[in-house]
Amino acid sequence: MKPTVFLALAASLLSSASLADTLVTNANGIQVDSAGHLQRFSGLLIGNDGKVVRLLHAGDALPKASSTVDAHGETLLPGFIDSHGHVMELGVDALHLDLVGTHSLAELQQRLRDYAAAHPDAKWIEGAGWNQELWPDRKYPTAADLDAVVSDRPVVLERVDGHALVANSAAMRAAGVTAQTPAPAGGEIIDGVFVDNAKALINRAIPAPTQAEMDQAFAKSQDILLGFGVTSVGSMSTSLNDWNTFGRAGDAGSLNVRLMVYLLGLDPLKTIPHPTPWLYDDRLRAVGVKFFADGALGSRGAWLKRPYSDAPNTTGNQLHSDADLRAQENVAAAAGFQIATHAIGDAANAQVISTYEWLNSKYGLNRRWRIEHAQIVDCADLPRIGRGYMIASMQPTHQTSDRLMAEKRLDPARLKCAYAWQSMLRTGAKLAFGTDFPVESPNPFPGLSAAISRQDINGQPPGGWYPEERLTFAQALHAYTRGGAYAGFAEQKIGALDPGKWADFVIVDQDPTKVNPQQLARTQVLETWVAGKEVWSRSPQPSATERGK
Repeated sequence: MKPTVFLALAASLLSSASLADTLVTNANGIQVDSAGHLQRFSGLLIGNDGKVVRLLHAGDALPKASSTVDAHGETLLPGFIDSHGHVMELGVDALHLDLVGTHSLAELQQRLRDYAAAHPDAKWIEGAGWNQELWPDRKYPTAADLDAVVSDRPVVLERVDGHALVANSAAMRAAGVTAQTPAPAGGEIIDGVFVDNAKALINRAIPAPTQAEMDQAFAKSQDILLGFGVTSVGSMSTSLNDWNTFGRAGDAGSLNVRLMVYLLGLDPLKTIPHPTPWLYDDRLRAVGVKFFADGALGSRGAWLKRPYSDAPNTTGNQLHSDADLRAQENVAAAAGFQIATHAIGDAANAQVISTYEWLNSKYGLNRRWRIEHAQIVDCADLPRIGRGYMIASMQPTHQTSDRLMAEKRLDPARLKCAYAWQSMLRTGAKLAFGTDFPVESPNPFPGLSAAISRQDINGQPPGGWYPEERLTFAQALHAYTRGGAYAGFAEQKIGALDPGKWADFVIVDQDPTKVNPQQLARTQVLETWVAGKEVWSRSPQPSATERGK
């Protein structure tokens, strides 16, 4: 060996050794490799820069490190990437009236009554999470229903999908809304319920939160996410106030979840005219712009090619003409942003696919245009997604939550290519998974379970719903890790525990490959690590020295 080569090799080895700060041993490590196969390992060497130096396997000599962590045989996975979540809304909802899981109007009213009594000084009562599809009569709540409980101050309660809200009379008076107020294009008003674009009529009157309230909500959101092992998020529909909140956390050194930010529409581009570089040690970046093509299936706002099976007088809400959607998305694309478009109905998905094909003709095939949800897609349109190198950003738990409602809204021909994960992969499309939290819980394990079984946490329906769309565990884990990183142009930094990438990982209480889907859904996170540092644990943990240095 030539001396210069030897010296270079020695310097490289010394450099690696000097960076080795933490050694994780005795782990049941599982990840997906670059070829999409499950890869097992027994340990992890982390540099003092917080990045992976190398993986260890059974029989490898253990390198020296300044601290050693014994995983005690527990399972270690890469940190999960939720490709589509609403970060501030998660924290805000956790601090407001929680209506998730109400099974009747009476239960909603009781929760509202209790909350109002416990918060007598709240000038406005805000809440979220109701879903009339879980109620016996499946009827929307009305302004009168809220007035019967609280009439002395405004009440605004958002539907679980975020695409509709119900307001009491005091809230409508504060917003200047009367019986004569027309619904805007792409929206509806129904007895105090404001759907899609009509929501703005009420939202404009709600007092803006203070910085302290925003900071509190973000801290709560981070705690929830880290508790579920989510270390990175595609932060959808991000406002400038949200962005500034993230920045304050970064300045304070309390930004632990990595955020790939998708700004809400074109207005934020007046302040953030181009994608930003990664900030705060790769924890914050404005990468894209989010648009909406339609509403949601539960509120019949999803835009369909043919009328709803259970409401033949409507096809849902088309939020933009073809020309308008092209024009708006072209502005963002020309500024260098990635485009992410909400599309649930088959007509909306067709419109977005056509828009992206047009953008491909202008900008090439390397821009990773994203379809958010891609729930109800015409089977004839599916191959176009793969041919256009588009990303399908999908949420497995939407399938289990929506199943019974979707069967009412849609006929079997349209359900054939609904929530179609395996078919999507076969087109060549890239798949990225998330939860759309707080619409669903940000917990990734019910999502993994749904992806491999097409069943809910109780094992329904037997055999799985359209079981041909099931994924393998490796495919599902890929969509929740490497796929999510790719979808946010972050595959060189996160998504796997490869050398040179950030040591973002979780330790969980069971091996997800050795349990049935329903047990998988109940997996508990024990610890969450970001950049080689523990940032969340289920119970107080001993120091690294006490754990077996």
